[in-house]
Amino acid sequence: MNIEQRAAVDDGQAGENYMLDPRGSEFNALLTSWAGQGWIRALDRAFVLFLEAEAEDSPLVLLAALFTSWQLVKGHICLDLETALNQPAVLPGPEDAGGDAGLITPAAMLRGIKKEQWRQMLLASPLVSDGGVGAAPLVLRDYRLYLRRYWQYEMDVAQALKGKMAHLFERPELVSQLDRLFTPLRNSGERAKTHVHWQSVAAALAARSAFTVVSGGPGTGKTTTVVQIIALLAGLASEQGRILRIALAAPTGKAAARLTESIRQAAARLPDELRAMVPEEVATLHRLLGRRPGSGQFTHNALCKLHIDLLVVDEASMVDMEMMAAVVAALPEEAALILLGDKDQLASVEAGSVLGDLCRQAERPGYKAATLAWLEKNTGYSLREAGGEGGEIDQHIVILRHSHRFGPQSGIGALAAAVNAGDQERVATVWQDYTDIRRLRLTSPEDERLAALILTGYRPALELYRQGPEGGIDCWCRQLLEAFNRFQLLTPARHGAWGVEGLNHLTARILYQAGLVPVPEGWYAGRPVLVTRNDYSLGLMNGDIGITLPDGADGSEHSGLRVVFQSASGELKKISPARLPEVETVYAMTVHKSQGSEFEHTVMAMPEYDSPLLTRELIYTGITRAREQFTLIGCRLELLSAAVGRRTRRASGLGILLG
Repeated sequence: MNIEQRAAVDDGQAGENYMLDPRGSEFNALLTSWAGQGWIRALDRAFVLFLEAEAEDSPLVLLAALFTSWQLVKGHICLDLETALNQPAVLPGPEDAGGDAGLITPAAMLRGIKKEQWRQMLLASPLVSDGGVGAAPLVLRDYRLYLRRYWQYEMDVAQALKGKMAHLFERPELVSQLDRLFTPLRNSGERAKTHVHWQSVAAALAARSAFTVVSGGPGTGKTTTVVQIIALLAGLASEQGRILRIALAAPTGKAAARLTESIRQAAARLPDELRAMVPEEVATLHRLLGRRPGSGQFTHNALCKLHIDLLVVDEASMVDMEMMAAVVAALPEEAALILLGDKDQLASVEAGSVLGDLCRQAERPGYKAATLAWLEKNTGYSLREAGGEGGEIDQHIVILRHSHRFGPQSGIGALAAAVNAGDQERVATVWQDYTDIRRLRLTSPEDERLAALILTGYRPALELYRQGPEGGIDCWCRQLLEAFNRFQLLTPARHGAWGVEGLNHLTARILYQAGLVPVPEGWYAGRPVLVTRNDYSLGLMNGDIGITLPDGADGSEHSGLRVVFQSASGELKKISPARLPEVETVYAMTVHKSQGSEFEHTVMAMPEYDSPLLTRELIYTGITRAREQFTLIGCRLELLSAAVGRRTRRASGLGILLG
């Protein structure tokens, strides 16, 4: 029976009738056909063929290995057997391709298979272990199948965080220190204790143990809180005659630059004697750990620890499992770790959803009696409504909910809240109640209203460029970078008319026709670019944004071009385009790339067709990049409702391991 004939087998018999000889040509042909259809990667196929050569095994075992490898592309660090059997949409390829050249689909190969049957086959395979002694390439824990490397990452992170959670500090009572640090409490006495001040609770938790998570949406005070935490911990160390060694880090250069600015602003409000204790320099995680070019390894690792007592990582939702494993490996055992981030944002581009795993049950506080008693004693607040029977990880998490950026009159805040709640009806109607959000139903990207939006958004920066520097050229460069940062086109997609490529091409043409840029393509003065690959020799990281300017102190056109970047410390770098790593024009960027950034006016384009990429987390992230104005555009705005109803769920066991 050939592959085409097998596709016609009755569904009720499919499970066993699709069993192919793993050593035969049919199995290889099936993998080749899936790769040809684009359902799996060439890498996935090569991996399975390698395993096939290592051990003669059941096709169901090899298929499980294939799906586990393919899941990494979707951000999952493991394959959940139950989900794969019950939700065929999570598997590569369509659920049924009988009409598509009669091919057997990956989903069809699993019909009739039972979860326990599949698990027992895996346990019996020499390719699979339970993670103990041995070097089997696959690890099965419960009903989760891992590539060994990713299982090890998860175990390393879980063990490190468990150790830090168990590391409790002996502290003096903290009420007076907290009341002194936090602005709402100063000079207000007992009146400030009527409502729980969650930033104070976060600081108290951070003083209690060596691991803390502070999560909250934009404007909820995460950065202010962490500055107060640093001041508190540094002050406590100073009382003991110690100097606290502190490092601040973020996943991208853009996020590091934003944190640097926010830290400086927040530190300026501290009492004078505490201000000097707060470091102002923020590094990217790659730079902090010392990435070795070309090796994929870090200078700081389990054998060469960082020389610090406290590490604060901002935008933790962007940190993938592999990077988190590298971070905890490089941390000294006694060092404290604080993660800041918005648990509702998009997860990392690479595999894993560390912050989401940690905060999976944190929507409502679940502090146990011992945690509750300690917090009440050290903050002076009654926290009975926060009591519960949360897991061990929940004793180390604080969610900040009050937004100082999006008040009661903010449409951006109201829209973001409706999206987060999955309230599709409210998402459809909220627009009419506010002036800072609007939606435009455009028939195509050629609509004149989009051109008007683009010109309104980018004209101020480009006209500032045309005026030239009135003072020092460095001051002018910083003003230009700031001006370009006020407006941004976002899109979920890379390709298509509504994707990054189409919108960047369209924007350049519109600006050229308006006389704001000299040419619509190639290198030209005024072109904003996004770095898409790290270059350690130049000190540029994936996600850094620069502006192309004439290389002349007077701003004249005759001296060639340089691309100007601003580092997290405020230093300007002027680099020839010929020396740059891979870059792309960035009038438009993906929502993923926008994480860690914010703009005065954000315009988000919806694609032409529905896609699994359109999720609640993506829409929320796009909306909350806007500070003052948010505009939604597209030809099918009803896709917004579908996206709000679609949650991102990444397979992982980290939350289970941490309880």
